[in-house]
Amino acid sequence: MKERAEHGRWGSFCNWRQRNKVYFVIQFKGCISEAVNITTQNSESSSNKEKSMIKMRLVRLLQGAGKNIIYQIIWQTAVLIAQIVIVQTLANFIAAIRQEELLGQQIAVTLITILIGSSICFFGHRLYSRAGYRATRDVKRLLRQKIYEKVLRLGPSYKEQSKSIAIVQMAGEGVEQLETYFGQYLSQFFYALIAPLILFAYLSFTVSVKVALTLYVTVWLIPPVIMIVMIVAKKLLSKYFKSYYNLGGNFLEKLRGMTTLKIYQADEAAAASMDEEAENFRKITMKVLLMQLNSISVMDAITYVGACGGIIVALHLFAAGTISLAEAIVVLFLALEFFLPMRALGSLFHIGMNGIKAADRIFAFLDLPEPTTGEKELMADRIAIELQHLTFAYEPSRTILQDVNIAIAPGSFISLVGVSGSGKSTIASLIMGKHRTYNGQIKFNGTELSDYTCHSIMDNITLVGSNSWIFQGTVRDNLLQGKATATVAEMEKALEEVNLLNFVRERGGLDMPVMTNGSNLSGGQKQRLALARALLHDTPVYIFDEATSNVDVESETLIMQVIHQLAARKTILFISHKLANVAGSDKIYLLQNGKVAEAGTQAELMELQGTYYKLFTEQKRLLRFNTTKEGEQA
Repeated sequence: MKERAEHGRWGSFCNWRQRNKVYFVIQFKGCISEAVNITTQNSESSSNKEKSMIKMRLVRLLQGAGKNIIYQIIWQTAVLIAQIVIVQTLANFIAAIRQEELLGQQIAVTLITILIGSSICFFGHRLYSRAGYRATRDVKRLLRQKIYEKVLRLGPSYKEQSKSIAIVQMAGEGVEQLETYFGQYLSQFFYALIAPLILFAYLSFTVSVKVALTLYVTVWLIPPVIMIVMIVAKKLLSKYFKSYYNLGGNFLEKLRGMTTLKIYQADEAAAASMDEEAENFRKITMKVLLMQLNSISVMDAITYVGACGGIIVALHLFAAGTISLAEAIVVLFLALEFFLPMRALGSLFHIGMNGIKAADRIFAFLDLPEPTTGEKELMADRIAIELQHLTFAYEPSRTILQDVNIAIAPGSFISLVGVSGSGKSTIASLIMGKHRTYNGQIKFNGTELSDYTCHSIMDNITLVGSNSWIFQGTVRDNLLQGKATATVAEMEKALEEVNLLNFVRERGGLDMPVMTNGSNLSGGQKQRLALARALLHDTPVYIFDEATSNVDVESETLIMQVIHQLAARKTILFISHKLANVAGSDKIYLLQNGKVAEAGTQAELMELQGTYYKLFTEQKRLLRFNTTKEGEQA
C-alpha cells in the first residue's frame, strides 16, 4: 500500500506539474506583487492620507534598524522549519508504532530531533523578541527626537499651530502606539506571506498537491477580511484619536484650573462635562474593540473551516490509499500552521492601524510649515527697537493691533499701559518673535526682525512675565538656565539683588529644592526667583510684562527697585496696568482698542488730560481710598 501511495502521490504531482508548470512562478510573483502593491504608499499629499496596510514613510524611519525587521522574519522562518521537522519526525514515529516497525535507533533519533527543534524554537522566539525590541527602541528614540527638533524649529510660535498637550501626547502615547507596529506588525506582515508558501511547497512535494492547494487557497480568504476591517478602522480610529486627544487636553485644563473651579463652585459642572467626554471616549473605544473582535471571529471561522477542509481531503486520500498514515498525521499537525501567521497578522492589524493613525498625527505635526527666519545674528550691546505701522490679528475676524508705531531707543525706559485686551502683551510676544504673521515692520537696529535668527533674538532680549515658569529641581538648576556658566558668587549676587539670598540660605542654599512651577514658594518669592534668573541672562533688552501683577506689596516694591536699577544700564520695555509704576518712564504709550491713543512722558500725558489722565487719577483715588480704609480698620 505504501508503494501504491508513493506512486499515486508522485504520479498525481507529475500530472499536475505538467498541466500547471508555471503555477509556482505565478503564485510567487503574485504574492510579491501583492506585497509591493500593499506596501506602496499611494500618495504623500498634504492630507497625508494612507491607503495601504504599511506606511512607507514609517518604514523609511527604520534606517539602520531595518535589519532587525529582517532578523525577525528570519527567526520566525527558522522556527517554522524547526516545527515542520519536528512534526515530520513525530509522524514517522507514530506511523512506525502503528506498523510495529519501531526501532531503538528511531526512538533516539526522534528524541534528539525534538530536542534540537525545540531548542531552535525557544531561541528563535527569544531572538525574534530581541530584534523587535531593538527596532522599536531606535524608532521611538528617532521619532521623539524629530518631534523635539520640530518644536525647536517652530520656535516660540509653535502654539499657533499645535497645542502643548497634543505635542506631549504625541511624544508619549502616540510614539508608544508604534511599538507593536515596528516590534511585531511589520515582520508579521511579510512572514504571513512567506509561511503559507513554505508550507504549500513542503506539503506539495511530500504529501499531496490537492491537500496543499486546499489549504493554500483557503488562507487567502483572510486578507479580504483584513482589508474590510481596514476600511472600517480608518473611520473609527480617526474618531477614536480625536476623542482621546480632546479628553486628555480637557482633563489637563480642568486639573490646572481646579482651584478656580472650586472657588466658583463650578467643579460639579466640570466633573459632569468630563464624565460626558469620558463616556463618549468609552463608546468609541468599545466600537473599536467590537470591530476587532468581530474580525477575529470571522478569521477564526475561516481558519478552522480551512484547516478542517484540508484535513478532510487528507483523510479521504488516506482512505483511498493515496497517502500514508505518516503523511496524514503531518497534514493533521500542519493544517493549522497554514492559517496561524495570517490570523496573527489580523489580530495585530488593529494595533497596527492604531500605530498608523498615531503616525499620521505625528507626521502632520512634523509637516507643519515652519516660520521663515533669517540668517543674521543680532550682536550689539545697544539695540534700538522700532514698530512701524504694525498690525496683527490672531484671527482674521478680530484685529488685535492696528497701525501701531512705537520707538524704543537704546538705554531707554519705555512703558506700555492700557486696559486688558488692548494689545500690550501681544506687542511683547511679537518683539520676542513668538508670532510671525504680522503686517508692518518690527526692526532691531534698522533691520527687520525676520532677518535675524530666532536664537539670536532670544540671546539679546529677556522676557519676564506675570507667571514665569519655575522648573522642578533646585534653585541652582533654575538660575543656571539664565546663565549656564554662572558661578556660585554670580548666582548669590543675583539672589541678593532680589532680596532672596537669606531665604534660600536658610533652606539649603542653592541646592534648596524647588517643586513644579515653584509651588513651595509664595507668589512673590517665585517672581523674584524668576527675576534673579533674568538678571543672570544679562541681555541688552529686558521686557517686563505685568511682572508685578501677582505679587504682594513688599515683593512689588523690591521688583520695581531692581527694574529701575536695571534701567540705568539696559533697555527696558515695561508693561503694567498699575500706572503709578510707570511714572518714571522716559516715554509712556497708552494703547486703546489696539491703537496708540496717547504717547509722552508722565508730565505730558497728565497735562493733556486725556484717557491716561483719567485712568491715573482714578487709580490714585482708589489707592488713597484703600489706604484710608486700612488705616481706619487699624
